[in-house]
Amino acid sequence: MTFESSVPAPVAPSGCAASRIPYRERLTALAAGAAVLIALLAGSAVPAARAAAHGEPPVVPAAAPADGPVGFATVNALGQNGTTGGAGGPVVTVTTTAQFLDYIARPGPYVIQVSGRITLPTGRTDGMHDVTSDKTIVGLGSGAALTGGGLNIGLPVDDDVTSPPAGAVHNVIIRNIAFSGATDDMINVQMFSHHIWIDHNDFSNGDDGAVDIKRGSDFVTVSWNRFHDHDKTLLLSHDEDAGPQDIGRLRVTYHHNYFDASDQRHPRVRFAAVVHVYNNYYRDNSYGVASTYDAGVLVENNYFYSVNNPGRVDFSGDLGRLVERGNILVACNHPIETRGVVTEPRTYYPYTADPAADVPAIVAAGAGVGKI
Repeated sequence: MTFESSVPAPVAPSGCAASRIPYRERLTALAAGAAVLIALLAGSAVPAARAAAHGEPPVVPAAAPADGPVGFATVNALGQNGTTGGAGGPVVTVTTTAQFLDYIARPGPYVIQVSGRITLPTGRTDGMHDVTSDKTIVGLGSGAALTGGGLNIGLPVDDDVTSPPAGAVHNVIIRNIAFSGATDDMINVQMFSHHIWIDHNDFSNGDDGAVDIKRGSDFVTVSWNRFHDHDKTLLLSHDEDAGPQDIGRLRVTYHHNYFDASDQRHPRVRFAAVVHVYNNYYRDNSYGVASTYDAGVLVENNYFYSVNNPGRVDFSGDLGRLVERGNILVACNHPIETRGVVTEPRTYYPYTADPAADVPAIVAAGAGVGKI
């Protein structure tokens, strides 16, 4: 079907027409235990039962959340029921660098409220600051900011570890913070960290990644963030040799993010079991989604405006899998490339996708800080 909306789409430059991508599937829902198949023109989304060949362990499908994240951060798995952060722990308000670094490193649950602008220590060797399990980091109002350094969610790097260790960092929420000026990544998730929710933040002017997720991390939702004035935005798997840690993991949902003239990696994916990219607004980017090294990515109901390559499967390395449905492309130089089959996200969690035609208005109004 063709999407219609009362919200006007951006005007394409003269001589460059809008390309509306219709749904290319009919969803057939059978009784429990039966197969669910979405057939698409150049690929398909399939149930988790058929995804075993790609190394995906079984999980418990999530219930629809009354409040909180949507997507992989809600799934009950790895001994963690959804993502609750510091709920149930002390609520503290921090205004200084020393206070912030103290509380994010403490054991046990904490809700850490950030008031005002905090400058973190910088540097390639000491500019990343560890966040321990069971933490909520949330900005107060619209002026909470972290500048200079970045946040690391994960144990120290160890390439010999190829399955989740008992002490993997888990259950972390980061919301309503403006990140800028980091000398390394602004947020790095690594070493089998799981159940992470990164929501309603603003990312700009960092030297490396805005949000990098790698080294076996799993069950993550990245939602309602604004990315601008930045180059390397979202990396999912860091290297072509990362398969032993990453295959069957890196299940991440990216939804309702605003890629506001950020340059690349929205996301750039290797090896990931299932990646769900839906209802994001892309504007003036060099490329949107890149799937390589047999990663499985569903690109659904996004709006791409003036994006050179909205979706690729042949980007620097072995081919990935990419299924697209319901997207709208305006003033883009290339179509979305598709290949293979991808596990249907509804096997893991319920969600409702907004029509792609509504995405520019919804996301521009709702993404970023000061919106929660």
